[in-house]
Amino acid sequence: MSSYYEEDVPTHNRIDMKLWRRILAHAHPYRGSLAGLAFAGMIVAACDVALPRVTGAIIDNAISHGGRIWAYGLLYLAIGVFMASMVRLFIRLAGIAATGVAYDLRRSAFAKLQELSFSYYDHRPVGWMMARLTSDCDRISSTLPWTLLDVVWGGLLLSGITVMMFWMNWRLALVVLCIVPPLSVVTTIYQRKLIRMQRLARRTNSKITAGFSEGIMGVRTSKSFVREEENLKEFQALSGEMFRYSVESARYAAVYLPIVMTIGATGVGLSVWRGGLLTQSGALPLGQLVAFMQYAGLFHQPIQELAERFSGVQAAQVSAERLQSLLDAVVEIQDGPELDRSPVDGRIREIVFDRAAFSYAQGGTVLTDFNLRIRSGECVALVGETGGGKSTVAKLLCRFYEPTEGNIRIDGVDYRKRSLHWLQSSLGIVLQEPHLFSGTIRENIRYGRLNATDGEIDNVAGQVGVSKFIAGFPDGFATEVGEGGNRLSTGQKQLVALARALLADPQILVLDEATSSVDTETEQQIQAAIEVVLKGRISLVIAHRLSTIRAADRILVIDHGRISEQGTHAELVCRKEGAYAQLYTQQFR
Repeated sequence: MSSYYEEDVPTHNRIDMKLWRRILAHAHPYRGSLAGLAFAGMIVAACDVALPRVTGAIIDNAISHGGRIWAYGLLYLAIGVFMASMVRLFIRLAGIAATGVAYDLRRSAFAKLQELSFSYYDHRPVGWMMARLTSDCDRISSTLPWTLLDVVWGGLLLSGITVMMFWMNWRLALVVLCIVPPLSVVTTIYQRKLIRMQRLARRTNSKITAGFSEGIMGVRTSKSFVREEENLKEFQALSGEMFRYSVESARYAAVYLPIVMTIGATGVGLSVWRGGLLTQSGALPLGQLVAFMQYAGLFHQPIQELAERFSGVQAAQVSAERLQSLLDAVVEIQDGPELDRSPVDGRIREIVFDRAAFSYAQGGTVLTDFNLRIRSGECVALVGETGGGKSTVAKLLCRFYEPTEGNIRIDGVDYRKRSLHWLQSSLGIVLQEPHLFSGTIRENIRYGRLNATDGEIDNVAGQVGVSKFIAGFPDGFATEVGEGGNRLSTGQKQLVALARALLADPQILVLDEATSSVDTETEQQIQAAIEVVLKGRISLVIAHRLSTIRAADRILVIDHGRISEQGTHAELVCRKEGAYAQLYTQQFR
């Protein structure tokens, strides 16, 4: 079985412009801010180019005792103030663009997670996906605007400096430009090293985030088995791996940037030496030498900034690859081109499994030649050993997965030709461990139908018994359930989930081990609530406790993906050698 971490395996060690063009599409809504940012960068670059010339003019004017020194001084001050205002503007615009791009990326990624089929979540832990919605989005959004600014500012500044240096003295300009070839060689070498280390570090970060998530969610199990020390050792191994990659990446950056600075300083030193000789001979005025030295020093600055930004882009590309892989993930279960758009009149009358089979892509066959007909108002219960295929039948019915062979028809139409939204909006599901969202009890019941009134919520809560246990809570329906409903007992969560399902009024109801984790008294309360919820619906009940399915219209015994027995409770108990009778006898002996 391939690991989800294989998606983080390095593919190439260069800047992927095709990838960045796709990421830049998320910045399109903020093109106004980015255009303003680029314009401010152009103005700042122009000011940076003008200031050394003004400085040189001031020096030459002072030496020659000219009368325009005050005019040059005021011009210098005006340029400085104007440049400061532009810096303030681009900082503000960069913040707007970065925040907006982060919002757009997170919204797109979260929307994709809502669309993806259950198969996507089968082998990917929560922490692995959380890393894409948090740290990866932050890294990309913070990189885009500042990289744009440095490219515009740095590119124009380098061009302006080059033009001014050639205009002032082309021989000195060639001395300064001799640093460009070695800089190109160094950048090419370290580009591959940096991007590889950054990709490996981000891959390990996914494992660490997943480890955090699993450690927090499983803390009770870890403590019950006294596994704290072993868990810490496993996490330290991941942290050590992250440490090694991060140190290696920092080492490359620590070598790369000083080399760039050294090469740049060499160019400045050579120009100062050669310019000094020209000034001594009178071939170059002192003011022009000072201006040229400032240009030579500035020539190194945008190169250094671009080098640092280049390293940031390499690190962000790793995040971009990971996030784009999520956005490009294929939604396996979706409406097909042959969608039957004819209106569906009334309630669902019949569901038929016709020679349905199912195999997981990374596992063995679960169902084989499965045939079942469920009519309106009928309750069908599934029992059997763990792994026999009971939950798979429910998942196929809900179209969380689709049969790999055969078909499932609803009122005579293959359900793959019906709208996925129509089917799943007709479903109600109550799981063994129902999930409640942070909020109040009333808000969690209303999740079944968001436009429900308080009166309707009170009504369904009374029908399934929620009103009884919340009478002991000071805040009643306004009681906070906590994260995942951890402030309620398992039985209380089940009753809230049943009230939520009843409020939604689904045509098809699936109950998966709804009473397997509660005591006998609570089971009786839940069973009474289930009887209320099941009335008049197509119901599929999966149960290990056989006491909860005695009233089912039909009971199917599932064995290795096939129906080995079926009938009512009374009929199956009478078959003394049958699998159901043996299960029943073992439970009630």
